[in-house]
Amino acid sequence: MKGIILAGGSGTRLLIYYPLSTLMLAGIDDILIISTPTDLPNFEKLLGDGSQYGVKLSYKEQPSPDGLAQAFIIGEDFIGDDCCAMILGDNIFYGAGFGTILLNAKRNAEENGRATVFGYRVDDPERFGIVEFDENEMVLSLEEKPRKPKSHFAVTGLYFYDKRCVEYAKSLNPSERGELEITDLNKLYLENDELDVKLLGRGFAWLDTGTMESLIDAADFVRTIQSQQGIRISAPEEIAFRIGMIDKDKLMESAKKYGKSDYGKYLKKVAKGEI
Repeated sequence: MKGIILAGGSGTRLLIYYPLSTLMLAGIDDILIISTPTDLPNFEKLLGDGSQYGVKLSYKEQPSPDGLAQAFIIGEDFIGDDCCAMILGDNIFYGAGFGTILLNAKRNAEENGRATVFGYRVDDPERFGIVEFDENEMVLSLEEKPRKPKSHFAVTGLYFYDKRCVEYAKSLNPSERGELEITDLNKLYLENDELDVKLLGRGFAWLDTGTMESLIDAADFVRTIQSQQGIRISAPEEIAFRIGMIDKDKLMESAKKYGKSDYGKYLKKVAKGEI
């Protein structure tokens, strides 16, 4: 399976390690970063070829904001005949067992030819793509930023698709706002009975940092978790080490690169088995 990070604006540079870590937790090591012509060079300068994390990173431009589903058309050559997962650059996920959930979604695409998206209860459903369930939690409908939402369950910015994602994306027509909507792509899978929605319930946090208020909330959440537990929510080098993408020597090499900073000290502790 290939992975795509769709990273919109400059604010995402503060958060890019979170979506990168999420794809790595899913065992994805070939990742395409798509961003604006202005911001893409900054990501490439920051992350390089990805070898320090044991992954391969590629880069492509999205010249104009023509919709999330356009990412699969832009990434057609990169995806090839593989399945593909995509995560938005401003999304943060946190919760026990999340890695297992990601691996199951990956397996569902690769072995069953199905798509998986994730639902999360929100207080302001008008801001999101919304999923409606029946009494048996079967999906009834999907709507993009509805004026009168049929539920409070938002579809998060993390998607797993089988190898038909490019074909399906190409078949979409632009919405009223001129974009290829990810909700319309999900609707295609739903209409073909090929979509699974996994609800992230209590014990999980999904932070969509698309507004200034939500960005502040995310910073407070991350600070609280990391200060209380002494662990990092997103440390790509640590994840790479723990799942076998890099060895101890490579981890120590990264730790030395960060010098005497708190992050460098943290990676050394991970390498020594102290965390």
